[in-house]
Amino acid sequence: YEDALSVQEAELSTLRRIGVPEGQMLVAQSNIANTYDLLGRFEEALSMRQDTYSRWLKLKGDAHEETLREATSCAITLSNLHRYAEAKALLRKMIPVARRVLAESDDLQFRMRMACNRALCEDPAKTLDDLREAVSMLEEIEPTARRVLGGA
Repeated sequence: YEDALSVQEAELSTLRRIGVPEGQMLVAQSNIANTYDLLGRFEEALSMRQDTYSRWLKLKGDAHEETLREATSCAITLSNLHRYAEAKALLRKMIPVARRVLAESDDLQFRMRMACNRALCEDPAKTLDDLREAVSMLEEIEPTARRVLGGA
């Protein structure tokens, strides 16, 4: 992934130099953050994700798919860093937005809920209420997951 990272960084530099629209640069920046995650460089990934998320928020608002996608990626990186409370807070804020603007069977909604479930269950400070919320969330998405992904 190191080679991919250097190519992605060069691409982002080129995009900045030629002045492409901000959304295109944010996608390239998000790709770099994905590579940082794959390399286990979670702090660098988080810094880039937080910047990208806040810029999508300013550019398109909280109900835009790219904003929701970046919020999810940010929460996943927070969980990778064992910062579960922050991941849960972000997802608890954004999941209702996603439910309002995305189709029930949208993959991003599923990913957001699974990321929230992970943060709820992996947190060493989890409460019984957190576990109840996690179970409720899984029960809620189970029919959609079976319909979209197929039953096993």
